[in-house]
Amino acid sequence: MSQHSHVQRMSRMMLKTLRDDPADAETASHKLLVRAGYVRRSSAGVWTWLPLGKRVLENVARVVREEMDAIGGQEVLLPALLPRELYETTGRAEEYGDLLFSLKDRKGVDYVLGPTHEELFAQVVKDQCSSYKDMPVILYQIQIKYRDEARPRSGVLRGREFHMKDSYSFDTSDEGLAAAYGLHREAYQRIFERLGFDFRIVSAVSGAMGGSASEEFLAPAAAGEDTYVQCPSCGFAANTEALTTTVAPSPVEGHPPVEELDTPDTPTIETLAAHLGIPASATLKNLLVKVDGEITAVGVPGDREVDLGKLAEHLAPAEVEVVTAEDFAGRPDLVRGYVGPQGMAGKAFRYLADPRIAPGTSWVTGANKPDSHARHVVCGRDFEVDQYLDVVVVEPGDPCPRCGAGIELDRAIEIGHIFQLGRKYADAFELDVLGQNGKPVRVTMGSYGIGVSRAVAALAEQTHDELGLCWPREVAPADVHIVAAGKAKQTELALELAEKLGAAGVRVLVDDRASVSPGVKFTDAELIGVPQILVAGRRAGDGVVELKDRRTGEREELPVDEALARLTAAG
Repeated sequence: MSQHSHVQRMSRMMLKTLRDDPADAETASHKLLVRAGYVRRSSAGVWTWLPLGKRVLENVARVVREEMDAIGGQEVLLPALLPRELYETTGRAEEYGDLLFSLKDRKGVDYVLGPTHEELFAQVVKDQCSSYKDMPVILYQIQIKYRDEARPRSGVLRGREFHMKDSYSFDTSDEGLAAAYGLHREAYQRIFERLGFDFRIVSAVSGAMGGSASEEFLAPAAAGEDTYVQCPSCGFAANTEALTTTVAPSPVEGHPPVEELDTPDTPTIETLAAHLGIPASATLKNLLVKVDGEITAVGVPGDREVDLGKLAEHLAPAEVEVVTAEDFAGRPDLVRGYVGPQGMAGKAFRYLADPRIAPGTSWVTGANKPDSHARHVVCGRDFEVDQYLDVVVVEPGDPCPRCGAGIELDRAIEIGHIFQLGRKYADAFELDVLGQNGKPVRVTMGSYGIGVSRAVAALAEQTHDELGLCWPREVAPADVHIVAAGKAKQTELALELAEKLGAAGVRVLVDDRASVSPGVKFTDAELIGVPQILVAGRRAGDGVVELKDRRTGEREELPVDEALARLTAAG
């Protein structure tokens, strides 16, 4: 590589920084990546990566490639335009629904823009591998993916087009899958450590991907859309969607008989609890929803809320929506505000419940009559639960499923996800190889994703300060940002320093713009966020420059030779 490829002159670069935040920007990464000239919005959820941004994006991809290659991954590149029938074969066309970008070619054949590539990778391996001797295989690609998000937001954090590394392992045994999963888990830890992330590994649910074991890599950040739990006592961590609750059943015998209560004007838990002088936790809340159009009741303790997102995950691909006044009008047996499961569960509606509604628990709940409730309604005696689901909104202090201590909640950005898919996709495409005994063996798969473009934004969220971006060295667009703070003498020295550092392999961004004031140059240097800022200023004629650490703010004046030696050694 020539030394000139290490030096970027801002006088020749397409770079436009902004003083003000974009009007539609809410997150720090969205504001700063646009203001610093890293990205530009093309359309809703679609972004152009400008020269500085492209360098950071490629640096993230480079780290990912190096670690994937280190575990034996082989890089390929599959098309983004895929036949829709592939996704219909696995059922994922229905599961993804409107998230799939769909189109037809001129002959009327249906295509989609790939959100992930399990289906096509399975077909590639089916075509290329025929024997157990061809296994195990790890294939990966770094490619643009597409999801038709209804409300793309937060800049490149949640776009409709995004860069992703997706890899897939293929093995002939469950033990082989577990080994490949372990290799990826360790590689992901090295990747995120190298990139400079503060991250957590948490238990997760597989969702539309399918499979069994699943873990997420989360970057704690205020802008995160994922909520996760962690236990300060034992270290347990999980996505809230994967958190499970276990309540031991108790005897259903020995409870008083059901007692009907006159409770006028108490259609809510709050009014009922106040009327009876009892805690909301003693009441049973029954939320009515429609699951693919069928009325279904969801029972939770009265002091808890139903997490409709978790409910939808559990019931996918079925469509879940809350009932409306019109739905009640068509069902006179359902009394709004006074619904109870006794005499109704399994008859008038399917009854789902949180595990806290365990057999033997006794509740105050609706009596299925206007202005009436019932006391001593016992699960397992007066009603049965058709299916238990963890569907309440998780709250701080809820018991840790591992040790029982109170959990804590925090927000984070998902930056990676690993799955043990098993044989879902191999079964769909009859992906077999010849085993050692000469008989066909069904292949088992793993799927492992990293959001490459999302990682850029997530790093910006975690590392920025009040002045601008503050990149870790591994991903920064340059190692040092040289500022010529003055006229010809300072510019001459800045370019001389840039050439020497570039020749030594140090990546340099040099601000040699003639028509820009030193104040604007300093502001831009802070905003752009290169780890080291070298200023050729008022003492340039004496051979003295100022070196500033962007993250700590520490600065010192050094002779030119010492500054060069220090930066060269660091590079």
